[in-house]
Amino acid sequence: MRHRLMLYSCVLLALISFKSQAETIEVVTEDSLYAYLRDEKLVGPGIRIASETLKQAGLSDHHMALYPWARAYEMALHEPNVLIFPLDRTPAREQLFKWVGEIHRSTSRLYKLRGGERITVGSLEEAKQYSIGVVRNDAKQVYLQGRGFSRLVVSANNHDNFQKLLNRQVQLVPMPENTARLMSQDAQVDFEALEEVYALDEQPHRVYLAFSLSTPDETVAKAQRAFEALKASGEVARIMKEER
Repeated sequence: MRHRLMLYSCVLLALISFKSQAETIEVVTEDSLYAYLRDEKLVGPGIRIASETLKQAGLSDHHMALYPWARAYEMALHEPNVLIFPLDRTPAREQLFKWVGEIHRSTSRLYKLRGGERITVGSLEEAKQYSIGVVRNDAKQVYLQGRGFSRLVVSANNHDNFQKLLNRQVQLVPMPENTARLMSQDAQVDFEALEEVYALDEQPHRVYLAFSLSTPDETVAKAQRAFEALKASGEVARIMKEER
């Protein structure tokens, strides 16, 4: 009887483990240059890279969706089988996620509206005197808060943040140039209406695909191998060079 119970327990644990690893992977992201809706379809270079990675890894059971960044981040922080991008790999986040691979690298710049008030920033310290728009749970918010910035105005996403700059509710916003160009395009504003006042070279963006910490190691390992093969073939760089 005892041996039978032990056998049942082993079978039950195996079934639970199998179910956990077979669950649908939720791919979460925000509306950005990496992912966006076109003709009611989710597209973009990040979507293509994530899809191809999961396909090559044999992880075909997945669902992709756009969320406000704060919600996507919370899902990846607390739920199993969640793949998130574009996630900046920072020291503070290193132990919070299981990292799959780097899809892009860029530098953020502080932008103001051209022709408005005089704003001069010669160092990161000098930028503290200005109101700066950031996105909740974004690496730039964490970075600036950690360096003592107290005049941060938090938005749910890049679009709201950018609109606050246009409405002069904030004086500066930090964004990579390609994101600033995309936000200008979406807001139907000439990119030349923006003026770069400082480059945040101290914090280069290392943009990754990453799994939630409670995702099974086997799932993560499959995705890591598939991504490395994709990157080695030059496909990741080729996809990222394509314009929206």
